[in-house]
Amino acid sequence: MVFPFQRTIRPLLALVLAFLIACAAVPASAQEKKVAQKNGVDISKMGAYRALAQHIYGDFQKGDLAAAAELSTVLERLWDKAEEYGGDTALAKTNRQLFDEIDRAMDQFITLFTEAKGKSPDPARTKAAFNVYLEKLKLAD
Repeated sequence: MVFPFQRTIRPLLALVLAFLIACAAVPASAQEKKVAQKNGVDISKMGAYRALAQHIYGDFQKGDLAAAAELSTVLERLWDKAEEYGGDTALAKTNRQLFDEIDRAMDQFITLFTEAKGKSPDPARTKAAFNVYLEKLKLAD
């Protein structure tokens, strides 16, 4: 004798199994918060700084230290103008501790280029400083 629940248990288990497989198949990156972009630049508070840092690092990877140094100076000037002296919404006024953390990370990154004196900085050290700077920027988005 077959009970009624036995006829529905298999389809129900198949449905649960399909649901679990579908949930596991979603990549972790799809679960992260997506930031809107315009022309490859994140439309977020820190997006422009991130884009400049990526260009600086790209120039370094191509061996164009002069361009990396030039953009490093631009990044520092823009950061100071907007986030230190930029008025009531400047990060230095809204969250001084975070401003100082990001400022230190930025300085450690850009100093590799602004004080290179024609010598290419150590690639491992440069990549590490770049990654730390990007992680600090995420905290302020």
